[in-house]
Amino acid sequence: MIKVYGFPKTRSLRILWTLEEIGADYGLVKVDLFKGEAEEPAFLQLNPAGKVPVLVDDDLVLSESGAICTYLADKYPETGLAPEPRTGQRAIYNQMCFFALTELEQPLWTMAKHHFVLPAQLRVPDIINAANWEFARAVDALAMRIGEQEFVLGSRFTVADVLVGNVLSWARNSDMPIEADLVNTYADRVLGRPALARAREMEHAFGP
Repeated sequence: MIKVYGFPKTRSLRILWTLEEIGADYGLVKVDLFKGEAEEPAFLQLNPAGKVPVLVDDDLVLSESGAICTYLADKYPETGLAPEPRTGQRAIYNQMCFFALTELEQPLWTMAKHHFVLPAQLRVPDIINAANWEFARAVDALAMRIGEQEFVLGSRFTVADVLVGNVLSWARNSDMPIEADLVNTYADRVLGRPALARAREMEHAFGP
C-alpha cells in the first residue's frame, strides 16, 4: 500500500488531494514537525532534506510534492490526471506544474520563511514587499494563461490544477489579496472539489 508521510497544514495536502482524486488506497504516517521527528535518523533515511511530504510505494521512496503528484498521475493514467507523454498538452501541463511551484508558490514561501520559518537573525522583513509584488505579478500571469477556461488545460482537470489550486488556497489562508476575478472564480471551482474535501478530512488523521 502507498504510504504518505506528512503533517497537517503542509504540502502533504497536495498528495492526499491527488490520491483522493485517483481513489487509491493509501496509509498515513504522521511526522511531527514540532517534535523534530523530521530530523530523526529514520526519517532522514527517507528524505535527507528533513521535509514532508514523502511517499513510499513498494521500493520507491519519493519526496518533493510536485514530483509525487505527477508520479501518481502517471501511475494511474486511467484517471486522466496527466496528459499522455510527448504531446502538446503534456508540455502545457508540465509548464503549468512548474509555474505553480516556481512562480506562484515561491513568493508565498519566501514570506513564510522570513515571517516565522527562518531563525530570527536570518529574517529580512523588507523582502516581504518584494514577495508581495512577485505574487501579484504571478497571479496576473495566471489569469492571462487560463482566461475563462474551466481548468488549466481547458475542460480537463489535472494535477496541474491540484498544484495551482493548493497554492491559491495557501494564499487565501494567508490573507494574500488575489485581485484577478478570473483567478478567484477558478480557485472557487477547483477548491470546491469533493476530493479536496475528503483530503482535508484525511489530513485530520495526522493529528493537530
